[in-house]
This record gives sequence, C-alpha cells and structure tokens, in this order.
Amino acid sequence: MKKIVCLLLMCFCIVVLTLPVLASPLKPKILFVPHDDRPVSFAQTADTVRNLDYDLVLPPQNLLGNRTDLGHPDELWQWVFAQAKNADALVLSSDSLLYGSLVGSRKHAYTQADIIKRVEQFAQLKAQNPRLKIYVFGSIMRTPRDGAASGTEEPSYYAKYGASIFRLTELQDKGETEGLSGSEKKEQAKLETVIPTKAIGDWMKRRQTNFAASSRLIELSRAGTFNYLALGRDDNAPYSQTHKESRLLSKQGEDLGVTKFQALAGIDEIGMVLMTRAVNDLSSYIPFVTVRYADGIGAATVPSYSDEAISQSIRSHLLAAGAIQIPGLKRADLVLLVNTNKDGKTLEANWPQNTIVPRDNTLSFAKMVDLYVSQGYHVGVGDIAFSNGADNALMAELAKRNLLPKLTAYSGWNTATNSTGFVLGQGIMAPKMTLQAKNNLLAVRYLDDWAYQANIRQSVAGELSKIPGTGSYGQLDQKKAAVIKATVEKMNIFVKHNLSDMEIDKILIDFPWNRMFETAVTIQSR
Repeated sequence: MKKIVCLLLMCFCIVVLTLPVLASPLKPKILFVPHDDRPVSFAQTADTVRNLDYDLVLPPQNLLGNRTDLGHPDELWQWVFAQAKNADALVLSSDSLLYGSLVGSRKHAYTQADIIKRVEQFAQLKAQNPRLKIYVFGSIMRTPRDGAASGTEEPSYYAKYGASIFRLTELQDKGETEGLSGSEKKEQAKLETVIPTKAIGDWMKRRQTNFAASSRLIELSRAGTFNYLALGRDDNAPYSQTHKESRLLSKQGEDLGVTKFQALAGIDEIGMVLMTRAVNDLSSYIPFVTVRYADGIGAATVPSYSDEAISQSIRSHLLAAGAIQIPGLKRADLVLLVNTNKDGKTLEANWPQNTIVPRDNTLSFAKMVDLYVSQGYHVGVGDIAFSNGADNALMAELAKRNLLPKLTAYSGWNTATNSTGFVLGQGIMAPKMTLQAKNNLLAVRYLDDWAYQANIRQSVAGELSKIPGTGSYGQLDQKKAAVIKATVEKMNIFVKHNLSDMEIDKILIDFPWNRMFETAVTIQSR
C-alpha cells in the first residue's frame, strides 16, 4: 500500500513539474472614456496609468469628440455596455456620453429629453454590473470672459456678444449673493437690451439642459450608482453663470459629503484625478499629501479662470483623488510644492514678464524644492505663476540645480487648477512606476509646458507669416507641416541647452486640433 501511495505521489509531482507555467493573475481592468481626444485629456492621462500594473481599455478614437467632430454619444454608450462586463472600474466623462464631448456640451442641438434619456443609461449600466466601480466626471458649462477667450468653442454669436454675456451673468450672480449698487443695476438693465434675445435664449436653453442633466447625475449618485461624481467648473470667475450653477448643484448634493460628490474648479484635469482615485481604490491605498506654497500670498492666490483660492481647489482635488492632506512631512507620500507669484497674480506665459530673471520669490521656492528633494521626499511641482505655460525663471533655476530629473511630477500646462490636479495625479501614481517611466512622463511635461507653451509657441507663431500657404495660429491648415518641422527643430535645440540630462533621444510633434494652442509631444528615450 505504501509503495502504491509513493508511486502515486511521484506521478503527481512529475505531472505538476511538467505543466506549463500558469499565467499571472489578471491585471485589474480600468475602462476610461475622456471628454475629448486632446493629448492631455486622453493620451497623456492614459499613459500615466499604463505605466502601472493595470489593464487600461480606451474607446476607439473616432468615437471621441475633437475640434471639428462633436463626438458620438450613442455609439460610445454601446461600446461602454459591451466592455463594462469585463472591467473592474469605469472612469467616464458624462460630457462624452451625454453630448459627445466637452465642446459638444457647449454647442449641441439635442433636446433635454434626449440628454436625460442618456443620463438614465448610467443607472442601467450599474444595474447590469452591480459590483462595478463607476467614477463619473462632467462639466458645469463655462462662461468665457469674451469671444477671444472662447477659442471658437462656443456658438458663433459668442464671438460678438461673449463679453456682454459674461458681464450680465456676473452681475446676476453677484446680485443674488451680495447685492448690486445702483450703477450696477443700471448696467445690468442695459446689457439685457444689448444682447439679442435669440443669442442669450439659445445660450441659456443649452445651460438649462446641462443643469438638468447634472442635477439628475447627483440624484443617481445619491442612489448609489456612482462611487464618485465630480462636476467641474470650466473657465470660471468669482461671479458668473458657471459659479451660480455650481452653487445650486453643490447645495443639492451637500448631504452626500465630499467623499461621494463635489462640484470643483477646473475640468480638463478631472479625468486624471478620478483615474487616480480608481487606482487608489483598486489597490486599497490612501496617499498622504503635504502641500507647501511659495512665499507671499501663496495659498490665498485666486488664479485666473477660477473662482476660489488655489488652496481650496487643491483640497478638493485631493478629496476627489481619494487622498488625505496632512500638515506635516513625517508620513507624506507626496510633497506638493505650488509655485505662485508673491502678489498672487496669475499672468500669461506668453507675456513679456515671463523671463529667466528670478522674481521676488523664485530663488526661495527653488531652495524649498531642493531641500525636500535632498531629504528624499517624492516632490511634485504645481507651476501656476503663469497660465498656459511654465515659469521660465523657476525652470531655469531648477535646471541649474539639476533638480528636473529628480522631481516625481511636474505640471504647468494650462489653467492653475488644470496644472495642480494633473501634477497631483501623476505625483501620487509615479512612485509605483519604474524610474524610466516616471522620467518619460516628466520629459513630456517639460517639453510641452516649458519648451513649447512658454517659449516655442510664441517663437513659431511669430514666423507664421513667412510660411507659405494658407493658415493661421488658430487654423494651421497648409502651414501645419512647416510648423511641426520648426517646432521639432526648436525643441531639439531647447533640449540641448536645458534638458540634456533627461535622456531624450527623439521628439515627435503633432497639432491634432489643427491649431497652435496645444501640441501632442511624444518622445523616445536614449
């Protein structure tokens, strides 16, 4: 009997040893639908998660909205339902699934009934996949200050009447919350006669549809459909129609608590923020983040395109990302350092003030970066002294101190909240990546935010008139190939002079929205 047992054991061992090695456990799968196909919204956010141990599933790009195609919401819903059954978490743009895209939310011609019907598909999705984690982000429609600020992404009448529309809603919001002076009441009455009824009627009707959809999303969150719902205030101001609608929606959802719902400043970065939350939830990880500001007004800075102090925006982003802000350094998983101007003003990166000459607090901020890096902390820099590009003086000083490759994350690409939200996401996730992956993400930000946005964009724009063919800054057309060539050439020179220690071998550039405002940067490392 013993011999038989031994023989059986030997046979079992032989069989086990000769079996092929089993595949490793399946990676958690995250399905991501961005609000359009711009590089930061789509590819660069996706690249961050791809560098972690997750299976990331993205929709076909032709279903996403872009500058000329407002998107395909019904086809996107079909794709989501088909893919969701195999996913662990979904991070979904309600703008894409309701209107086709972020731009579509501002220009669509759908009826309110059409939109609400699509909203109800979120409930169907949850009913069919009850264990699925669903994170949704959407926009509270923006109120650009004028036609130029709208960037042709509003209805055509906004080019002429945008400034008047903004001012009218600014006064209306202020009147409801604070009250108006006699002169302001007269100005409001005059504006109501200046703006054509057809234009303001169309604009407000679309906003009412958007508001109704956002309100219903809050009710679905209350019913447990979402693990988190974030509604972002795009291109906002302290008083505006956007601020008013955010007030009302925040009040509606205040009983849910900030661990389930927030209306927060910004929009383009919220996909990154909720992707970070999904990763944190799937890994049962709660990161601790310490925040420090440059000398001066610092935390009290109210940046351009926002309606609140940057400290409040960062607090909201941390809550949405599933992180906790702590005052001390002892337990910090990330130290976020925020570069602000001493007087709290947020300038534009293409203004003459953005030189390499240090300003009042540049050197002290660089010293703070140096200190925390040398002490071994994971350091992220939110560079918001200028909008739409990096602070040249700060970046030159960080390069001089050889700190650029040593940062964990960096961002200075668009509005202040766009930058701080993006750097928080990458900063929280980067420590789980390989050093090469982390540095590749950093290199893209340095090339995009510093080299291009703050410098090369203006340089090439100044040469456009000399380039043959039709085209302009906002519509490159026949000039596009030459602009790409000139940008790559200037970037290579910039790398040689400023980023030689980042191991950047080859740079690829594109302008996917056929304009110079944003670029797609791809690099190959040595």
